[in-house]
Parts: sequence; structure tokens; C-alpha cells
Amino acid sequence: MEWKNRRIDALLEQALLEDKAASDTTTNLTIDADLRATATIIARQELVVAGIGCIPRFFEIFARLDARSPAQSRFEVISHPEIFDGVRAHAGQTLAVIRHNARALLSCERVILNLMQHLSGIATLTRRFADELHGTKAHVLDTRKTVPGLRALEKYAVLCGGGANHRLDLSDGILIKNNHISLGGGIARVLTRALAERMPGKRVQIEVRSPEDLEEALKYGAEAILLDNMTPEQASASINRIREEKRWIPTEASGGIVLDNIRAYALTGVEFISVGALTHSAKAADMSMRISAEHS
Repeated sequence: MEWKNRRIDALLEQALLEDKAASDTTTNLTIDADLRATATIIARQELVVAGIGCIPRFFEIFARLDARSPAQSRFEVISHPEIFDGVRAHAGQTLAVIRHNARALLSCERVILNLMQHLSGIATLTRRFADELHGTKAHVLDTRKTVPGLRALEKYAVLCGGGANHRLDLSDGILIKNNHISLGGGIARVLTRALAERMPGKRVQIEVRSPEDLEEALKYGAEAILLDNMTPEQASASINRIREEKRWIPTEASGGIVLDNIRAYALTGVEFISVGALTHSAKAADMSMRISAEHS
């Protein structure tokens, strides 16, 4: 990810403003203004790293928000060559070392850890799902079930964990779901309309929940099929039926998919499996930041 862009900068700046990091009363009252220190970020569990790139960006943005002199804003972030976003780290392993003004380190500590723990938690959970698919042709996808404002970062964390991204937003692809079908007058009507009025290059995907839905979707030209809330056995039968068509139709399974059953879905031959839990239920990864003064 290119961390230095306006969208990401806005998210990181908002996090610093929310915490009033440039107005850290306790730190300003207790820590000498010219004290420099070293902070070490340490993994406290086995995890997949995501968010290393946010560290320098936080400090660069903090320098703009802080009233202190530029000389006190000098910093250095060091990470070992084997530590980067997407790599597995072990409990006790150092993820990064930061040398900076002690006040800046203390004021930015929590926002840095919050974001890295959140993103690394998503990457770690995604890797567990992706590992279950080893040896199959299926890929695990995220969904739009993300924290408002953090979608770009959360979807990046899914990539770090070995997953793939589904739609970024509602303009990114056509996915006709059950409510569209109900409100739009049925599968035949919504599919016919979408295929006729779509922008060039936009594939039309539709959700089906039964063999009857599938037959109607195929009849009216569905270009991709989402098998929603089916058992692995039902999904397998649907995949076999789709393969009878004389055209390639990408398939996806969703709904009720967990670590214990995702491989069973993958073995049906489905190409994509979407899991909302990757982003909405990932537990924050455990890591800490240890800060010590630098002595001249």
C-alpha cells in the first residue's frame, strides 16, 4: 500500500486529532521537552503483520499538528528486513524500533498500536482462513462489512493475510442481492434490466438461494453466481449444474462460513468464498510498545 496519499493521510490525521495527540497534557507536564527515546514494538502472539507503513506517516502528520520545533520532530524507524506487511511474526519478535523525541513517542503510542493491532488482527484471521484453502482452487474474499472510514485499510489488511478483495464500494461492480430481487420484481426482471443498462465491462452477478433461483438466473443470462446460505452439499449440486452451461460463470459462496467449514465449501469447486468475519469479527492482535530514554 502507498501510505502517503490523501485518503490514508486523512484517516491517520483524524486518529491523532481524535486522541488530541498534540495536546497530551500528562506527557507535556512530566517529560522533558528535549528528551529523546527509543520505542520498540513487540509482537506478543503469533500474528501476521499489517500496518508497518503507518508508523512514519503518523509521525510526519503529528509534526504538522505539533507546535514544537522541527528539530524535536526528527525520527528514525527501523525494522528488520524480514519484517514487512504480510509476514508472520512470532511472540516476542521485534516488529519495529523507533528513535524520536520522547514526548512524540508517548503522544502517538496509542494510535499507532490501535491501528497496527486492528489491521494485524484482520491479517492474522485472514491467513487462518486462507490456510484452510491450501490445495484447492478457491480464494477467500472480504466483504463490505467494514468499520466506516477504515475500509481501504481493512481491505489492505485482508490482502496482507493472503485473502482477496471483493467490491471496494457500491460503484465497484454489480451484485444483485435478495432485497434487489424482492424490490425489483423478481430475478427475470432485475437481471434483464441490469444486463441491458449496465456500463460496458461491468459483470452482472446475482445471489441465488435455491435450485429454482439458480435455474432462473441461468435462464436470464447471469454472468456470475453468488450461492448464498447454502450447505456444502447444496453448493456442490449448484456448481455441477452451472458447469453444464456452455459458458464460464464465476461462482462464489457466502453465508454461515467459518473456519471449521470453509474447506468443505472449497472442495465443492466454488472459486470464491466471501467471509464477512475477516473484517467485522477479527480480534485485535496483541502487541506492545516499550519506550526507554536514550542516554548521551
